Amino acid sequence: MFKKIFKEIKKYNTIVIARHIGVDPDALASQLALKESIKLTFPKKNVYAVGNGSSKFSYMGKLDKQEDFNNFLLIVLDTPDKKRIDYHNYKNATQIIKIDHHPFIEDFNGLEYIDDKASSTCEILMELILKTKLKCNDNIAKLLYYGLVSDSNRFLFDSSTSKTFNLVSIYLNNYNIKLSNIYTDLYLRPLKEVRLQGYISLNMKVTDNGVAYIILTNDIITKFKADSASAGNMINNFNFIDEILVWIIVTEDLKNNNIRVNIRSRGPEINKIAEKYNGGGHTLASGARLSSIKEAENLISDIDYLTEKYIRRYEHENK
Repeated sequence: MFKKIFKEIKKYNTIVIARHIGVDPDALASQLALKESIKLTFPKKNVYAVGNGSSKFSYMGKLDKQEDFNNFLLIVLDTPDKKRIDYHNYKNATQIIKIDHHPFIEDFNGLEYIDDKASSTCEILMELILKTKLKCNDNIAKLLYYGLVSDSNRFLFDSSTSKTFNLVSIYLNNYNIKLSNIYTDLYLRPLKEVRLQGYISLNMKVTDNGVAYIILTNDIITKFKADSASAGNMINNFNFIDEILVWIIVTEDLKNNNIRVNIRSRGPEINKIAEKYNGGGHTLASGARLSSIKEAENLISDIDYLTEKYIRRYEHENK
């Protein structure tokens, strides 16, 4: 499949690289890395990385302005379904390639490479570059490491396999990647975010089934001079709390007129619930974009019921 992907990249003079709404480091880093790799390999091609960015990740590089193109190849990264593509003109693509590490949801009617065992989309691109004639340099390697280490939560998730570490080893051996700088970029935070995290810790509610949740209204976020994206990105800071099986951060996002929901789990498979609420993701790490706080409360209730069933099944199996 990698050779077929490379053949399509070689064929088109105009290539647009998109990813899911609500940018995160893996999605953005994979976009920018693939764009730079294609330009390095084919300098005369017009290659655009599009979508709404975030100042939080500005250290990675800049995205291109969304435009309408004709006769172009669209490469969609890190996105399992069409409704979550952050590019308004995706329906007019001549050809579509999907490269993703989420469980399959929807066929994009083009070339699809899905590896839901991969730690990240950036891990897949590491392999794509190694197995084709796409070129790499120090900056591309650094971008790929940003995405991989972020989506694997510093290799803490089970998605970090021997294959993951083998690929990382190859890139560390061949390119100048300063790890301390990468981790500083990814994890250095302003004091206001630390204080908001403290507020979340003190005010999160926990159900009898071990579902922790907090609803952050715009007033709360404004009080801490933070933003909705920063609040949602704190979700992985609560991974190791003994009494909690599932944890949810609900954030009011007035700028985009929606309610952002980030969900993580240490057991119950949450992605089907997220899909029910116009979202999706991995079995233990998902998100959604909702239209109201009431809808978020319903999602929390569904997650709590799911977790209750999970606990009952676990207790029955371990009698």
